[in-house]
Amino acid sequence: MPAGQTDTRRSILEAAQRIMAHKGFAAVGINEVLTTAGVPKGSFYHYFSSKDAFGEAMMKSYFIDYLADMDRILAEPGLTSAQRLMNYWQSWRETQSVDNCQGKCLAVKLGAEVADLSETMRIALKDGTTAIVERLARVIAAGVEDGSLSIEGDPEQVAQVLYEMWLGASVLAKVHRSLAPLDGVTAVTRRLLHL
Repeated sequence: MPAGQTDTRRSILEAAQRIMAHKGFAAVGINEVLTTAGVPKGSFYHYFSSKDAFGEAMMKSYFIDYLADMDRILAEPGLTSAQRLMNYWQSWRETQSVDNCQGKCLAVKLGAEVADLSETMRIALKDGTTAIVERLARVIAAGVEDGSLSIEGDPEQVAQVLYEMWLGASVLAKVHRSLAPLDGVTAVTRRLLHL
């Protein structure tokens, strides 16, 4: 795809992420996304073969950006593995704003909705969340090795449980319009990692 088309496609995906983080997938029409992105209404099918293909592309794009940001946080120099991990959770807390997550909480917002709506989007979500858990497991294993944290069980299990807890706490933070669930899961995370 030529550079101009790639930029337009990216603009559409970024606009969709911001809007759908607030409204969900089914509630957002293609025209709203295209208007927000400043793209002519008739050009959607030039970039995507269907709304389902568009949703899959949006989820994949979201996870590419999310994982790059996660990698940056987890590779910060001069810190122990435990410090890097807690910085990641702190970043999660900050980007899961109760009122406005600016597209940073798409997995939380769309997870349950699209898992039943679209098999291709469900697989994109599964692949993205699996990649997150794998990264968490690597940092936990490194923390055990460098002595900055300790766990009961293996790193993969602990990473999976932590991710599930944080995902649930993010949903509850939205339900209650309060960061208290995220503060609670932060405390439990510290206990599970013996920090």
